[in-house]
Amino acid sequence: MGKIILASSSPRRRDILKQYNYTFEIIPSPYVEDHTQTDFSYEFIESLACNKALAVIPLVKEPCKIVGADTVVVLDNKILGKPEGENGAVDMLKKLSGRKHQVVTAIAVVNSQTGEIKKQAVTSEVEFEPLSDEQIEFYVKHFKPLDKAGSYGIQEMPEGYIKSYSGSLENIIGLCPKALAELLR
Repeated sequence: MGKIILASSSPRRRDILKQYNYTFEIIPSPYVEDHTQTDFSYEFIESLACNKALAVIPLVKEPCKIVGADTVVVLDNKILGKPEGENGAVDMLKKLSGRKHQVVTAIAVVNSQTGEIKKQAVTSEVEFEPLSDEQIEFYVKHFKPLDKAGSYGIQEMPEGYIKSYSGSLENIIGLCPKALAELLR
């Protein structure tokens, strides 16, 4: 398989790779994400993952496979990225309250020697329970979701917030291990 570089500073992605016994190094991508697009498309999120991985190539000294990833929450075909402040987080969670939405994680693996790019996007679905303003404000205050797409992390949601989910839990958290294994082959 060769050396693996994770082009992300996400502790959640790091933990998923460790959980699946990958040996890897972390080089956070210097790529600056475009937050202006609000309409969802698989091409857009896959391009973000690719650009994150490609931006790390000049930083590596030996042949490796660079893993870039991006996760977005999609509601009514609109991207809900990371919130702007606590008020933004509250607004996003109010939109998600009582509704189903998609969580899409795109993964790109770039071979630093050949430039070959493999990419895949995986979609999972999450349904929130109807949440009160008090529940939303409690979550934002105590769980600090400002670094998470859609203003939440499913792995830390208190009981009674999530009604159901389908698909890969790790994908919702930020990296689908099955898709990653396929891309690293």
